[in-house]
Amino acid sequence: MSLLPKRQTPETRSLVRAHVLHVERTSEHFATVTLGGPGLAAFEPLGGDQCFRLFFRREGQDALRLPTAAGNGWIVQTLLMRAEVRPWVRNYTVRSFRREPLELDVEFALHADGGPGGAFPLRARPGEEVGLFDEGRTYLPPEGARRQLLVADETAVPAALAILETAPADLAATVLLEVPAKDDVHDVSAPSGVDITWLPRDGTARPGQLALEALTANAFPQPDYAWIAGESALATGARRYLHREREVPKSAIAFFGYWRLGRSAPG
Repeated sequence: MSLLPKRQTPETRSLVRAHVLHVERTSEHFATVTLGGPGLAAFEPLGGDQCFRLFFRREGQDALRLPTAAGNGWIVQTLLMRAEVRPWVRNYTVRSFRREPLELDVEFALHADGGPGGAFPLRARPGEEVGLFDEGRTYLPPEGARRQLLVADETAVPAALAILETAPADLAATVLLEVPAKDDVHDVSAPSGVDITWLPRDGTARPGQLALEALTANAFPQPDYAWIAGESALATGARRYLHREREVPKSAIAFFGYWRLGRSAPG
């Protein structure tokens, strides 16, 4: 049985170029980078938690060098680049996409030790060139999933909010959103049947702990479908609890370890 998550991707995918239009610091631990450029005309928005590979310059590089191989050939080509010219590559969610004008918003979770991805929105300036390669969406509730559950830490909050903002008006869901601080809590545009609980850590717990505790301690309607993403222990712990204690079928649980505490993502 495949351990790869189910994924919906566009019919055609290609690496497109874009550039930074502006950066907005929205709270203590979040910033939104708006990208633009004619290359985005080739981008196919799918909604939900659609994500993409973001290619950006390493500090000290004069220009962005992008792979040219077709399809997933970019992976090998990038790994074979010399270190001094190889770009950083990280996964991010499409927070919103607009055709007129061509703009794509990316929301970043900022950490003191967030590595290259966390540093990018802090140093990016208008005109900074980037590359995007679409990776599709993994939020794929089956038909008839009337009641849903979404659980996310700060790295997955942008994806959870994108799901809610593109959801049908009749969505009924319990949503647990863990963030680093109270300053990161804000109003959300969501269907009326969505119950959102924000869980600010404020330095009292490790990432993912509050969300997992809230999931296991509180009574909530039985979900027909669950989507959980964030720190690895949160994703696996939530899946284990939902299947063993709440008897949610494994096939109805989409779970994703976006990162692991104490480990950095490879180049």
